[in-house]
Amino acid sequence: MELDWKEIDRWIFGEAWTGSKAKEHAQVLCDEIGPRWAASTEEHQAVEYIRDEFEKMGLEGAALQEFVLDTWTYESAEARVGDFAIDLLPYNRCPSCVLQAPLVDVGFGTAHALDKTRDKLRGCVAVMHLALEPFTTPVPANIRLQALADAGVAAVVAVDPKDGRRVEYHNGGDWREPETAELPFPAVTTSREHGRVLQHCAQQGQQIKLTVVSRFYQAPAHNVVGEIQGSRWPGERLVLGGHHDTVYGTPGGNDNASGTIAVLETARVLAELKAELGVEPGMNLCFATYSAEEQRFQGASEYVRRNCREKPRLAINLDELSAGHMKGVVLAFDPLRDFVQAQLDTMGDGLKCHVMSQLDATSDHFPFLRQGIDAAHLWRWRFRGRHADSDYHHEPADTADKLNVRELKEYAGQLARLLLRLSHAEPDQWPENAVTREAVKQRLDAERATVVRVY
Repeated sequence: MELDWKEIDRWIFGEAWTGSKAKEHAQVLCDEIGPRWAASTEEHQAVEYIRDEFEKMGLEGAALQEFVLDTWTYESAEARVGDFAIDLLPYNRCPSCVLQAPLVDVGFGTAHALDKTRDKLRGCVAVMHLALEPFTTPVPANIRLQALADAGVAAVVAVDPKDGRRVEYHNGGDWREPETAELPFPAVTTSREHGRVLQHCAQQGQQIKLTVVSRFYQAPAHNVVGEIQGSRWPGERLVLGGHHDTVYGTPGGNDNASGTIAVLETARVLAELKAELGVEPGMNLCFATYSAEEQRFQGASEYVRRNCREKPRLAINLDELSAGHMKGVVLAFDPLRDFVQAQLDTMGDGLKCHVMSQLDATSDHFPFLRQGIDAAHLWRWRFRGRHADSDYHHEPADTADKLNVRELKEYAGQLARLLLRLSHAEPDQWPENAVTREAVKQRLDAERATVVRVY
């Protein structure tokens, strides 16, 4: 059947706009359920809600896929200099500790700062800026933390660069190899304002008392899956997914109710297109929301292990979509660039396809590309020129009001148009994906100590 793309596009955007349930989903995920740390009761409420929504749409195989999560929790975290209590959040997977030790200001934790303070570092608690040092070769935070551990530092208080006494949860280790991404010592984050206080205390030779009570354990967690079967090449697949979990204590409006809602809305629009107009995708369209992105991509890694023994043609990951409007698609591997760009060009909105210069281990596309699967995230103003009210990430203020509902409607419409076009492209028109896991590993090894260029 010859598809009338003009009529299809008009229907898709009309439905994405006027039939949108984005605000309703945000109300449930962010306000009624709230923080969704993977394996928590709240996360289970979220996955049941998403599964029920998939079933209402009529997606085939709508289900929860359970797996065992390697997780962590903490009961308390406190730091004091004398009677002064410091703003504090532990790093994810911070081990327990009870320490009283001298404070040492190590600046940004780069080599020249360590050389100046090396005789003071053993057994101390270091105060380190998390931001990259201006005008120097950028060094990833995990490399700087490991250098401090090698110098004998007992723990680190990292200074968050945000202002207003805001503090985020952060991660340690190198997530390019998430299985081994552990902190080399206890690490916590303090606010920019209290970081300045600690620097002054370090100059005066004062000590800090740091206490963290935490534990590591295993628990069941769940991905949510569903699909619309293709009418022409049902053995071929495209994947659209995004994580539904959050860090502790945040409702996760931008990170990542936005991506979860875009998955739900794109699936809904395409399911209703099939039901009302009889327009089906050519290939299977697989929709998923992943658990534990905030815990070393364990949910997406499990999805790939269970569902991608045969490579899908493309997996698109949705994360922090309220950071800015959609500008295009960012691939990890080069072969699909011109092919995807050609599909975007037929949409007529000036969307662009780019390829990252490095393999990006910041979200759930990474487990796919690690296996040599063509994986992409969306180009939007995430890291540069982002919306001012989206500068909320791993913190309690990332609430439902940080969602940009109007832009989420556009995302759903554009994603539905792109997926449908890709699904109707003949399989022999797709460039061959010859990327192997071994080639990816070699590339990751070469990029290990670099800061990923995000723009």
